[in-house]
Amino acid sequence: MSKIIFNSFQIKQLEKNSNVSKVSERSISYKPEFKVKAVLENLKGKGPLQIFIENGFDLEIIGKDKPGQCLDRWRNTYKIYGEVGFYTERRGKGSTGRPSSNDQTAEQKLKKAEARIAYLEAEVGVFKKARRTRKAGGSEKERLTKAEKFELIEQTLRNHEFPQMVSYFCKLAGVSRSGYYAFLKAEKIRYEREKRDEVDYQLIKDIFDKSNQKKGIRHIKMYLAKEMGVTMNFKRIYRIMKKYSMYTKIRRTNPYKKMAKATQEHKTLKNILNRKFKQDTPQKTLLTDITYLYYGKGQKAYLSCVKDCATREILAAHISTSLSMEIAYTTLDKLEEALDGYIYPGAILHSDQGFHYTHPEFQKRVKKMGLIQSMSRKGNCWDNAPMESFFGHLKDEVDYRECQTIYELQKCIYDYIEEYNHHRPQWTLNKMTPVEYRSQLLCA
Repeated sequence: MSKIIFNSFQIKQLEKNSNVSKVSERSISYKPEFKVKAVLENLKGKGPLQIFIENGFDLEIIGKDKPGQCLDRWRNTYKIYGEVGFYTERRGKGSTGRPSSNDQTAEQKLKKAEARIAYLEAEVGVFKKARRTRKAGGSEKERLTKAEKFELIEQTLRNHEFPQMVSYFCKLAGVSRSGYYAFLKAEKIRYEREKRDEVDYQLIKDIFDKSNQKKGIRHIKMYLAKEMGVTMNFKRIYRIMKKYSMYTKIRRTNPYKKMAKATQEHKTLKNILNRKFKQDTPQKTLLTDITYLYYGKGQKAYLSCVKDCATREILAAHISTSLSMEIAYTTLDKLEEALDGYIYPGAILHSDQGFHYTHPEFQKRVKKMGLIQSMSRKGNCWDNAPMESFFGHLKDEVDYRECQTIYELQKCIYDYIEEYNHHRPQWTLNKMTPVEYRSQLLCA
């Protein structure tokens, strides 16, 4: 028996060939006339592949080894029995074919019958599953789709050749008879669609795997367009990802934790920014914050960043193992170096009410740089949402916990920020990277 398993579309294509009498999922029965014709042509010197191709067989369906195997078997039968050997039942009577069931004992026949009954009962169980429903949230939800039910009906009818049982099986599965025939009619369309899906699946999977399964639909769409020149809409990407069980790893919302009270209430400042995160001028509105990173064997480091609200570019970043004021001062020094001495008139530096930002010395340095300081309301992380969002994505996409030393951690984080600024397009930045978007704004 062939190792090739034919699908329903391929079976129908083979059945259209006039040289075929019957087709199942694993075998093809050829007409005696074709067998005689093939043997005679082969004896005259024509090759098996040529014979099968000339008689309308698609080698991509039946396999390139099939013609040679068939001709070897048929030539042997022709040599022993002649042409009559193809028109009579030879199974169990000669050197070719399967053994007859008559050779089996009564006990073997009984076991075979019991196995067949058990198999049929299992198939009926599948149809019972199609009828079963379960209540979910007050509504009933079917376990099998209509397409799956139609496929089960088609397979059962084909495998067991039940005569005139379509209406019965449709009623048993709870689907319409007309829907079943429409399903059969669309077999070729589904086959072509399946082939297209497999091609697109490989493109999406390459991007999905390279991102460590952390890229969503929007990023995949942008990468397909920018890196591969492929245009694919959201619905198609979503359908293929769902079909092949590709689920993006995302961070889960943690329980709300109230921010620590500022140790110096008299140093807090007004919320000048007031959540006006949509800005059109680069380096006019800057956001800053500090987050923690665990590495090695439970060691903790701290990351301080400054983000441009308009372009989302990370202008300055510093990693330290200490939460002392030095981390905030060094971040300011790196920011001043990145701005190259140019401070936009009236530029704002917005932060939360952490003790670093309420410290008199920090406020003095900010003022000296020519920046206006703004602070979120107490215990309200939404007032600095873009900065929190960046930290969230960073922790999702970087395997910083694998780092064993502070130097490995620094390299890992700084490399990610470099990639984020220069090579990672963002949907809301007209599909450009932060640096590309900054250049566009400056040109405008």
